[in-house]
Amino acid sequence: MNHLAGLRQASASPGRHPSGSAKSCIFIFLSGGLSQLESFDMKPSAPDNIRGEFKPCSTKTPGLQICEHLPRLAERSQMWALCRSLTHRSNDHSAGHHIMLTGNSELPTGFSPSRPSRTDNASIAAVAGYAMRGKQDNNLPTAVVLPERLVHNSGRVIPGQDAGAMGPRFDPWVVQASPFHSASYGAFPTHSFDHQIRGKADDRIFQAPQLSLPEGLSMQTINGRLALLDVLNQQRRNLDTYAQVENFDRLRQGAVSLLTESAVNQALDVTNANDKDLDRYGRNSFGWSLLMARRLVGAGISLVQVNLGNNETWDTHGNAFPHLKDKLFPPTDQALSALLDDLASTGELDETLIVMCGEFGRTPQITLLEKHYELPGRDHWGAVQSVLFAGGGIRGGNVVGQSDAHGAYPTDQPVKPENFAATIYDALGIPPTAAWHDAEDRPHHIYNGEPIAGLHS
Repeated sequence: MNHLAGLRQASASPGRHPSGSAKSCIFIFLSGGLSQLESFDMKPSAPDNIRGEFKPCSTKTPGLQICEHLPRLAERSQMWALCRSLTHRSNDHSAGHHIMLTGNSELPTGFSPSRPSRTDNASIAAVAGYAMRGKQDNNLPTAVVLPERLVHNSGRVIPGQDAGAMGPRFDPWVVQASPFHSASYGAFPTHSFDHQIRGKADDRIFQAPQLSLPEGLSMQTINGRLALLDVLNQQRRNLDTYAQVENFDRLRQGAVSLLTESAVNQALDVTNANDKDLDRYGRNSFGWSLLMARRLVGAGISLVQVNLGNNETWDTHGNAFPHLKDKLFPPTDQALSALLDDLASTGELDETLIVMCGEFGRTPQITLLEKHYELPGRDHWGAVQSVLFAGGGIRGGNVVGQSDAHGAYPTDQPVKPENFAATIYDALGIPPTAAWHDAEDRPHHIYNGEPIAGLHS
């Protein structure tokens, strides 16, 4: 709560005020990079080596077409909008992750693609979690990442996922429900695949942590121990240890709230959900992850980042068309459509922003890397990607920006990662003058750009 007064003061200051009314955000991240030409920005009139194998299909919105293999989303186009002109300069996975997960086009000094650093920019999840403290009416974590941390197949952690320079006490909570696998990708167990056929069995089990007290330990005992901790912490506050106490308080409050909130326990127990929900979302890691996200925002958590697939799941250099058609699009189309239906049926879609992007798009030209793949695909392309938005005041059936005839570069309303991040912050009602403070109490602006124009009603 120690920065809430500053946020309130910023909110009362003159100038632009946040336009959003969202209480929460579900940030869906497609690690590896979704091809704009195979999803939301198809170019059926382009030459064969650009347009690809898929055909466009009409949506419920006149004149708006998307991929034929996303039929459920096409039926719900009145619920979502597209930005077809997001652009940045990197074609590197690690740099692209850092850019899009933090909403900063420029990499920090000393950036390493091989490991996270406390000099990295803070992730959108961390910044939003920081700014939303005190706006929740509970002690739950404000930002959660699930179902796994993004880890390269070599075992290195991808930078850009934590609080970076803000410090470890502001790292988002990570719900580890999906075990690491170095060669299997997609929505296991029903839609898992290997980019390259390497023969490594995928026997993963999706299992969220079971939040329960150890046997023989009652809440009465827990409350007694917490009371003792309060006495000890009050004594420590008289010494020069306030920052450590503040950090411990945050972790303790979050942990106790997770243990005692029945809604959170239910939210995490998605594999045992009722048959109706499981059939709608899909009995796989994509369906379980978005069902968990929906339940967590319903329980009062402000931002949930959902990694749909482990690191580079959407990296379709080769075998792109069968993998997208058979493995990636079906569970994504089903789970995301179920999420939209769920939130719309309860009236919560208006107060829940949904965004979906990857670290970049894919090259206009189709390529074949014969040494690694049997069938063609597309390579990395930071110059343009399509981003989906829904809920939180977004005007459905709406398209902002456009790319050229080959889906290579923006030709109208180019949008930067800074604008993408600002759109999330704005929807959550974070004041445009808000800042976070480092260990030396120096302010750092949360907004580094304006929200994307034209998305809202």
